[in-house]
Parts: sequence; structure tokens; C-alpha cells
Amino acid sequence: MEVGNIVEYIDRQKITCAVVLEVKKQRLRLLTENNREVNLSASRLLHRDNVRLDLSQGRDRTVVTLKELANKRKALISHVDIKDLWEVLNTEQEWIDLATMTEFCFPNSPSGDHESAVMRAFFNDRLYFKFNPTGFFPNSQEQVERLTAQKKDAQRKERIVEVGANWLRNTLDQGGVIIANTLSDEQKEIIEILKSYYLFEKESNYYALAQAMLAKAGIDGLGGVFKVLVKLGVFDEDENIDLHRYEIETDFPDNVVENASKLAESFQLISTDDRRKDLTSLPIMTIDGQGTLDFDDALSIEDYGNYFRLGVHIVDVGNFIRKGDLIDQEAQDRGSSIYMPDHKISMLPSSLAEGLCSLKADKIRPAISTMINLSHTGEIIDYDIIPSLIKVKQQLTYYDVNIVADENKEMMILRDIAEKFRKNRLDAGAVQIITPEINVWVNDDREVSVSKINRESPGRMLVSELMIMANWLMAKFLAENNMPAIFRSQPEPRERLYKGDEGSIFQNWMQRKLISRFVLSHLSDWHSGLGLEAYVTATSPIRKYFDLVTQRQVRAVLGLEQPYSAEEIDKIIQLLEIPMSHVARIQTARHRYWLLKHLEKRVGQKDEAIVLYKRRNGYQILLPEYMIECELPISSGIELKPEDYIQVTIQHVSARRDSLSVFMG
Repeated sequence: MEVGNIVEYIDRQKITCAVVLEVKKQRLRLLTENNREVNLSASRLLHRDNVRLDLSQGRDRTVVTLKELANKRKALISHVDIKDLWEVLNTEQEWIDLATMTEFCFPNSPSGDHESAVMRAFFNDRLYFKFNPTGFFPNSQEQVERLTAQKKDAQRKERIVEVGANWLRNTLDQGGVIIANTLSDEQKEIIEILKSYYLFEKESNYYALAQAMLAKAGIDGLGGVFKVLVKLGVFDEDENIDLHRYEIETDFPDNVVENASKLAESFQLISTDDRRKDLTSLPIMTIDGQGTLDFDDALSIEDYGNYFRLGVHIVDVGNFIRKGDLIDQEAQDRGSSIYMPDHKISMLPSSLAEGLCSLKADKIRPAISTMINLSHTGEIIDYDIIPSLIKVKQQLTYYDVNIVADENKEMMILRDIAEKFRKNRLDAGAVQIITPEINVWVNDDREVSVSKINRESPGRMLVSELMIMANWLMAKFLAENNMPAIFRSQPEPRERLYKGDEGSIFQNWMQRKLISRFVLSHLSDWHSGLGLEAYVTATSPIRKYFDLVTQRQVRAVLGLEQPYSAEEIDKIIQLLEIPMSHVARIQTARHRYWLLKHLEKRVGQKDEAIVLYKRRNGYQILLPEYMIECELPISSGIELKPEDYIQVTIQHVSARRDSLSVFMG
């Protein structure tokens, strides 16, 4: 390499022509066609020409000469047909040196300019050959096909970015919402790209593509993407994003709806079935929330003078829905009904959940009844679990029960039984957590109502305790009959903050954080939270698939169907792990979303708060009026400690961003 030699190198995906000004070992100082001086390693050169320029002509003239030379070489590229060369040479699968390839393209006395043209041509089109400064290697037919597909895909993505960015900019400048049926297929694809990006961010297959499109359109952050999707009519302003993220179907498939409707219309109750005891004469009642439409549990109480007979009656869903059928498979896929302030998604179609399988007043229904004889002191004398026929006489709300709790004899007996059962559980070490329940309800006009529910009211307390009792007895019944089921157990909490039910609201809230996770198994074990030696949930078979499975195991002991094996139970537990975690997250997140929507209108409002614990840059506090946590920045000169009551002012709330900030005052 000598001063004056013409060389070429790659800079920013372009071939640049230059002349050597100075050589120092393997480093070169070059003057480029763009009138720039650069220092470069000799190994970076793509092409070297033996032709030398006369540097004495001056810098400006040298630059002009380099530009003319580069243009001449670019013009020669049109004489190089790479595809034709590949079709002739690809069967050889051997390296071809630069000189030989140049002779193929320019057979009549090729020069350095021709070599450069060949190199430039192969640099511009890398579909057919691999290349380096010394030679070329033909790609195989399969490689060419793959690279062709990649090239087309890259071109398509470039077009999507360009078209998408322009469309998004124009869309944001327009008023109103875009009508979906006016969209082209290309625009629909752009929407799917943005939707995937918003839902899954870096985990989206379209992450890079969406980012490029948004950057070109000048749209920043996920908040900007959400506004675009609302503008495009893809999302509602209050869209439940988790339903998309977890692919939750809000509607049932047509074939499931059709099968459920046929079942509801054609089912004939066999009232003469001698395996079922006729309990239709009992004074059976349901006690539920005011808006409940799917009634799966009911109670009865009889006073026999020296003892009481309590009946907990659960609709026998297994009598209607067979294992593995279309409706059962759909229920298993869903795992549970999902209850949200603005929407309910049922596990079963409404013709079953609110019709055939619902314990409606004056309708005869098959049930699994747990009949419990108790002494006046609340001790269980004995119990029996039987298949039955029942008819609900009264459908009461919690409010109805609360009104008559201190004067109605039946309610007083039920309440007394429930209180004594709870005391027995607490004496056995149960962890009783008592916190208000914040009920959030959204009407059709999206007005949010928030109320605090006392879970210790007579109606709620007695239903809760008597359902726990029934679940416990069914667990004992299954365990004693060596029947595998979905048993729930719970290790001891990491710490106990209070005894019995004596804890403050602060202690109850913090105790919840110290509770150990429950364990599901086909074998029974101790449940520390409830203070019971065995436990299942089988009282909500309309709403929870775990309860339906366990009810089927009870039915199996009673000779009504074949049981699941232990292996099948374990498989169901495993299959439902993810769906049930999604259900819990959706319910929690949607409750919080609408609660924050309610608080958005209360910025500037003062509220009482309880200090929970200190963080690095502030305190974690609880707003007991809403039972919601947030962070409180540290105020200079103020030192707080856990369980302190303070007053705060709501500063900023955003339901969409899931943010709530307050300050002392």
C-alpha cells in the first residue's frame, strides 16, 4: 500500500472512494470523495486499486477526481447481472476470486474500475452470493429462497412503518372515532400490531415494528398508544385490558350456548329417583347479595326441641353436566366465574347458571344436602350427606336477614350456630381476618358507587360460617371414604399479630400479608387459616370448577357417578393453576381500576390514613375508607411509625396508569 493508491471501504452501509495520504504500519490516513480525512486500519478496506492519483494536483482537484471515479464505477454496475451469474455458478459451490468474477462480467481487459463495479454490485445485492474483499461464494437454492422471503418481509415491514406512521398521524388530527368497517386490510394489520405491542410490550412479536412506526408517527409511551387505540375504536376508554392480555372469552361459543339451551329446555327431573330424599317440604331459603341471579346454596333449620337440624343444600350441578362433555370442557377452560364492578363473566351459560342449575324459589332442584344435627350448645351430634330434592321457599338478601336477625327465631338459631362454630375454629387456632369489604358498582352510565360492607353483619357472617362448616364436613366425608378430592390446606402463618378476632384494622391488614399460601392436593391436611383438619370448597359448583369437581367426588361416594382418580385430580389442579391465577388478577385489578376512577373525582379531598411501614423514600399507608394502599412521601421534620393515624390529601389519581398519590395535610 502506497501514498496515492485509490481504495474503497464501507462506511454507514455505503461504499466510499478515497485516496491514501499516509501509511503508518497498518494504519492509513485517507482523503475521501466527501472531502473528509479519516484514519483507518488497512484491514477495513473493501477494494484496493494499483492506480495512483497525483496528489500534487491539490486537495480540491483530488476530491473532484475521486467523485468522478466513484460515479464512473457506479455506472458500470448496470453491466453486472448477479442473478445470471448465480444461475451459472451456484451448482459449483466454490469460492470465486475477484479477478475471475470481474472477467466473467467484463471479459475485455478489466481494470480496477471494473473490479470496483463488481464489488459494488455484489454489495448492493447480497441475495445470491456471500462475499468478502477477496472472493464470492454462491448461496444454495434454499438459501436464496429464504433470503428472498426475508427481503420481502423486510420490505413489507418498511411499508407498514411508513404507511402506518402516516395513517396514525392523520388519524390523530381527525375528530371522532374511526368506523371499523371502513378500514382496509392493511390498516387492520396495523391495529393488530399496535394492540399486541400495547398488551405485551417487549414480549410482543411486533415490538420492534411497532416502536419504529410509533417513533415515525411521533407517538410516545404506552399512554399514547392507548389513546390511538381508543381513537381507532379498538379499545373503550375504560377497556379491561387484562381480558385481552389473558385471552378471556366474554361470550360462550355458539355450540356451547346451543347445547346448554337444549339441556335447560329438555331436562326432565326424575322425582321418583329412590336415591334422592325428598326434602321439598323443608323451609329452605337462599341468602345472597341483592343482585345475585345464580343461586347455588341454600339453608334450612329445624327445631326438634332437644336439638337442631341444620341443612346446607347445594344444587347438584353434576346431575346436569356430565364429565368431559362440551359444556364441562368449556367450564374447565374458564375455571371460574369472574366478578367485576362493571361486568360478570359466568363459568356456565346463563340458561344453566341462572336457569336450570339455579336454586330458584318454588322450583324443584336436585341437590347434595349436608344435614347436621347440633345440640343447643352448638356441638355437632352427627351429620349425613345425602342426594336430595329441594324446593326453595324464600329468597332473602343479606339486608333482609340483617333486619330480622334479632327477632326472627330461625335467624337467631342460625346466627347462634354460626357464632359458636366460629368460636370453635378460633379456639383451634384459626386466623380470623376481619376487614371491611369495599363494594364497587358501576351502572350503565359508568357512574361509580362505592360502599363499605360489614362482612360481620348477621346475614354475611352466618352464611360464611355455615358454608365453611358444610365444606369442612364434606372434606371429612371424602377423607373418611378415602376419596381423592381437591383438598385445601394451609401452613401456619409466618407470624401471628393478635389472638382470636381481637385485632385492630391495622393488625388485620398486616396479618393478611403474613398468611401462608394455601395448598391444593388430592390428600387432606390441616388448614391453619380456618382451624380445621380438612377442607374443600364444594358450595359454589355453578361458579367454580374446583367446587364442581369436588361435588362430583361426593356424588361418587353416594353412588351417583364414577369418581376421578387421584391422578386425574392432580391433573385438574395443574390445568387450572394458570386460569385461576388470571381470574384472581383480573378481579383484583378491575376492582382497583374502578375504585381509582371513583377517586379521580376526589382529588383535593382529605382522608384518614394508617401508617403501615416505612419505605426507603416514604411510608406505605392504608386509606381505610377505601381499603387501598399507596405511598406517602417523607415530609421533612415528621417521623411516623406503624399504626399511626394521619390525615392525607389526595393529590393525583389515574386509573389507567394505576397510580394514586397523596401528601400530608
